[in-house]
Amino acid sequence: MKPESRTPNVRISPHAHELLRQLAEEEQASMQAVLDRAIERYRRESFLRAANSEFQALKGDPRAWKQEVQERQLWEQTLADGPDKK
Repeated sequence: MKPESRTPNVRISPHAHELLRQLAEEEQASMQAVLDRAIERYRRESFLRAANSEFQALKGDPRAWKQEVQERQLWEQTLADGPDKK
């Protein structure tokens, strides 16, 4: 069996299973589809939390923040060139 076609089993609590079943019923979707969307949303939220944390750390370092602002200003100038100009 190819790894891509394998369907792994994951144990969840009875409570989580019941919530998943209810959500799937409400959305008229499979439990797998609901779980896939929930995991993707969790992945995105985790990424944004980490990015926000790093951004706050950057802002907490005055020297690093000044460099960030200067770099942004350089990028803004390149945007003024327009995509069609050569």
